[in-house]
Amino acid sequence: MTILDDILTGVRDDLGQRQSATPLAELRARAADMPPTRDPMPAFRSPEVSIIAEVKRKSPSRGELADIPDPAFLAGQYATGGASAISVLTERRRFGGSLADLSAVRASVDVPVLRKDFIVDPYQLWEARAYGADLALLMVVSLDGGQLADLLGLCTQLGLTPLVEAHTADEVQRALDAGAQLLGVNARDLTTLHVDRSVFGKLAPDIPEGVVRVAESGVTGPEDVAEYRARGADVVLVGEALVRSGDPRSAVRRFIEAAAASDLPV
Repeated sequence: MTILDDILTGVRDDLGQRQSATPLAELRARAADMPPTRDPMPAFRSPEVSIIAEVKRKSPSRGELADIPDPAFLAGQYATGGASAISVLTERRRFGGSLADLSAVRASVDVPVLRKDFIVDPYQLWEARAYGADLALLMVVSLDGGQLADLLGLCTQLGLTPLVEAHTADEVQRALDAGAQLLGVNARDLTTLHVDRSVFGKLAPDIPEGVVRVAESGVTGPEDVAEYRARGADVVLVGEALVRSGDPRSAVRRFIEAAAASDLPV
């Protein structure tokens, strides 16, 4: 069993408990009362790099990262610093997140909000919509072709923008074949948790113009954001480096400035 397999087992167990506690009909009703979702794509397609700043308490690879008693306040700092979107980890066992975090962040910022979780079932997309997400993460590695297509279709139905994540050339092709328009390349291999930032540079040329390229994982400072930008990233998702920065608002600004400097001719 890989590390990802172990995570997915826990995700499915927790999902079953939530399904027992909250019928799908109740989620549908709550989703119907939500305001329209925010579209992140105009910002993501702008000439400047976009930062997705993440509310992330811990991770399987690094353990405890930061005490975040008020995720709404942290998200507000990110947004003030210039983040184009906020990512909220909602997986409980390995990342210490919750749907309550998602709801709190949604209520505190005007920028789009991403539900970042191991989504394997349509119920989780209804949860995302009901708790205020504008985007939802879909990982190719954990979904077969039929599941990916079905979940992408439901995202369209719900008004959610899917961020489709890949780690290999085969996964990139599967994402493109499924119609992904927002494609993340994760430097972390979720089966081993090993991080290799060069993966983005190797796979970015396989992503055609018109598809927004998101670089994920491996950012330790502004220089890494600049490197991803130089290799073709339109968007960079950053978690650990921000929650450990001590000044998340200024850190977001430094990351954006570093990427802008990499755009200048030499």
